[in-house]
Amino acid sequence: MPDNAFQLPTEIDTTIAHEARVYDYWLGGKENYPADRALGDAIAEHVPTIKAMARANRAFLSRAVRHLVADAGITQFLDIGTGIPTAGNTHEVAQQLDSNARVVYVDKDPIVLAHARALMDSTPQGRTRFIHADLHDPRSILENPDLTDTLDLSEPVAIMLVAIMMYFTDDDRPQDIIGTLLEAVPSGSYIVITHPTADFAPEAMAGVVAAAEASGIAFHPRSKSDTSELFSGTTLVDPGLVPVASWRPELIDRPAVVAEAESAWYWAGIGRKP
Repeated sequence: MPDNAFQLPTEIDTTIAHEARVYDYWLGGKENYPADRALGDAIAEHVPTIKAMARANRAFLSRAVRHLVADAGITQFLDIGTGIPTAGNTHEVAQQLDSNARVVYVDKDPIVLAHARALMDSTPQGRTRFIHADLHDPRSILENPDLTDTLDLSEPVAIMLVAIMMYFTDDDRPQDIIGTLLEAVPSGSYIVITHPTADFAPEAMAGVVAAAEASGIAFHPRSKSDTSELFSGTTLVDPGLVPVASWRPELIDRPAVVAEAESAWYWAGIGRKP
């Protein structure tokens, strides 16, 4: 593979929509531009509740981290596809429960790099780092000194892949990418995945795919069966692979963001490496 196969952008092009900024727009953030808002609105024409779905996905991240720290004793996180910092980042949730928690964030978008300082606000006892890298090249993440200096890969790690794998086609061999990550961490580690699906509304999701591709963003929803294959080599923890809004809603101390579980079109699950 050529050295520049996954050459990362270092300049922010605000004229082209980017998935991290579109997501920021849906969450009510301010780090987005007309091209991002245009795509966000185009997708909303097919899925009017898309902003609620984005919030439901974000709420799952908080519940997942709470479970992993409080119930599984995990204090190390590798959060890939971090996105633009907002309230309830992984390290904030984890360090509220265990001030020693350590988190490494990864994203390829230069605008996330520009805001990485917000991801470095660690407790004195814990530690956070940001890596500008592309998940298409998982070795570039695993071999980065900031990762190996921050996380102890001989101890369990939770790998967070929240709303990122839909940007990988089958030709990208996503199972191999995830497998490479899992090979690098020991037994007792976890993989956390949410993934949009066409299972609940095929026609509307087809419109989302078309809108994204028209803006130059590859978008690949997966069925429950296909999403479950991303957890190969792990054992799903209860309640298994379920709609994102119905994954342990009791772990959050406010009403569910989405009233009906299947109104947020993501599958969500946590797998444990035996």
